[in-house]
Amino acid sequence: MGTFEVDSIRNVAFVGHSGAGKTTLGEALLLKAGLTTRLGSVDDGSSVLDYEDESKERKQSVDSTLFHLEHQGKLLNFIDTPGMPDYCGQAISALVGVETAAVVISAAAGIGVNTRRMFNLAKTYGLARVIVVTRLDAENINLPDVLGGIKETFGNECRPINLPTGGGKGVVDCLAIEGGSVDVLDVGACHTALIDAIVETDDALMAEFLEQGTVPAEKLGPAIGKAVASGHIVPILFVSAKHDVGVSELLDALVRFAPSPVIGKKRTLVVGEGEAAKETEIEPTASGDFVAQVFKVTSDPKSNIKYSIARVHRGSLTGEGGHVFAAGDRKGQRPGHLLKLRGADHSEVPAGQAGDIVVFAKLDFKIGDVLFAKAGEGRIPMPKLPTPMFSLAVEPKSRGDVEKISGALHRLTEEDPCFHFVRDAETSELVMRGLGDMHLTVMQSKMKRHFKVEMTTKPPKIPYRETIAGSVKYVEYTHKKQTGGAGQFARVFIDMEPNERGAGYEYLDKIFGGVIDQNFRPSVDKGVREQMKKGVIAGYPVVDVKVSLVDGKTHPVDSKDIAFQIAGRQVFKKAFVQCKPIMLEPVVNMEITVPTHNMGDITRDVAGKRGQILGQDMLPGNQVCVRAQVPLAEVAAYASQLKSVTGGQGSYLMELSHYDVVPPNVQQQIIAAHKPKEEEEE
Repeated sequence: MGTFEVDSIRNVAFVGHSGAGKTTLGEALLLKAGLTTRLGSVDDGSSVLDYEDESKERKQSVDSTLFHLEHQGKLLNFIDTPGMPDYCGQAISALVGVETAAVVISAAAGIGVNTRRMFNLAKTYGLARVIVVTRLDAENINLPDVLGGIKETFGNECRPINLPTGGGKGVVDCLAIEGGSVDVLDVGACHTALIDAIVETDDALMAEFLEQGTVPAEKLGPAIGKAVASGHIVPILFVSAKHDVGVSELLDALVRFAPSPVIGKKRTLVVGEGEAAKETEIEPTASGDFVAQVFKVTSDPKSNIKYSIARVHRGSLTGEGGHVFAAGDRKGQRPGHLLKLRGADHSEVPAGQAGDIVVFAKLDFKIGDVLFAKAGEGRIPMPKLPTPMFSLAVEPKSRGDVEKISGALHRLTEEDPCFHFVRDAETSELVMRGLGDMHLTVMQSKMKRHFKVEMTTKPPKIPYRETIAGSVKYVEYTHKKQTGGAGQFARVFIDMEPNERGAGYEYLDKIFGGVIDQNFRPSVDKGVREQMKKGVIAGYPVVDVKVSLVDGKTHPVDSKDIAFQIAGRQVFKKAFVQCKPIMLEPVVNMEITVPTHNMGDITRDVAGKRGQILGQDMLPGNQVCVRAQVPLAEVAAYASQLKSVTGGQGSYLMELSHYDVVPPNVQQQIIAAHKPKEEEEE
């Protein structure tokens, strides 16, 4: 592969809902470019892009895949992304590497929930957008409805560049041709509307158009490219990938209309935090210091080689000699060979150049890392990723896999920005978190397939808290133990009262004189803290209490540190149950986006889950966003519930809001569930 100037590169991500035909479209482009000899199929497992075993088995993309081709002297880098909402972390991070999001919509299925999400994320992130309507060969499609839905959902800036003709057997160029027979709309009207929209973005063209009533075709090309880059025009193109309809026209359009790195979204390097942060726009030039950003990490399960995929924003870097530094690192890494990926295949390139996407092999980088050719600082903002809130507690089936499981989970978190795991200190559980049940099912399958680790899973414990609503004074406990030798003795008196919500634990030494030796008083505090970690009424950590040590007694021989620790634990338990103990539960903020006809179902369901509706926002495309606060315990498995209610057309975001008091009846259930375990331990 030769070298390309920055303005001869196009970077495009295929995004949209599952089943829209993104992967099949990518296969058609590879075939059209002569890089494959047959059209790869997702259904029969022959896809070049869905090469992973997980994708082949499920017959849907579970990961993003890169490929590239040359067309009309330009280099086109593509990223095929998964369409299921459960895997959207891969799709969102792919936006970091491109200037154009090609939003793929099936003519048969229409606009899906992930179509809206990815279109809006690309718009917010500042990318150009192109809409590709696929599956013109499907039966019983209603193109007027499809186009109407696109304009209603995404705005009037969405304009057809071509239109299907002959029952989907061809396409007519609306920019070059002013008339003709088509399957939907009118070519002349679309041509006029396109010209009007283009000249609106260019004062010189507008003046020429008003003076002469027309604009030469050779001047429209550059102008429409700028209009697409600015979002003033969102081109709509029609394709039937399986029947090679509109595929060449799509390649031509991307070369002509998709912005190069020179006129597309410019990234910003941010150094520092808060008000002291300094922002510098990165000019995508071949000269200047090397700056790149990692947007994908993957590994070959057979060779175990780790690949870090980065978009080069400025300068160039060769594989020979030198080092590459992640922001904040003082010790660089030798890049070795630089690669380009096409599905599972890779080829070596002499250098990573501005505007291009390159791959580093065997280097230790993370998604989002900013790379320099010398030690440097800074970050390049990424699109907002959803917080993984669907959780499962896991443990290995085999005791011999205890050590392997952490390493395997760590590798998977490097590759998926929306997959996390944590060892919960409060519940002593290893918890993995993702965007839905399907997301975590795929991760379990990868653990078994690639790392030979099998796990058992269960819903994680809800991280409740214990606290008090009342006060008590002068509670006494005496610890006395005689074992024939040296004994143990400690007597303590404490007061207990609630602390302000969120203020935590406060210990006060209010003893006057020497009724308890000074060196034993911290031991009482230590014992109290130990008991707070274990809880009192249901085994959950205690928060927001004030404990005052007010009196006590020591023995000249038998008093020792351990005795006062034990006395501290026991007097705390005794006082706690006298202070109207209550439990607190995590409450989350939710934004639930569903079709408007499901709004009543959702609001009733939220009310039934002890939730509170905060508001509703009507969205384009007959969608509504319901904002609510709901106890986490009620929505721990909400992904599958929402999918059932909306037929897969709903989505939600969830963030921790605060802790609130558990209703008495629910508290009794939680305490009752804890008692059998408590009795077993005694």
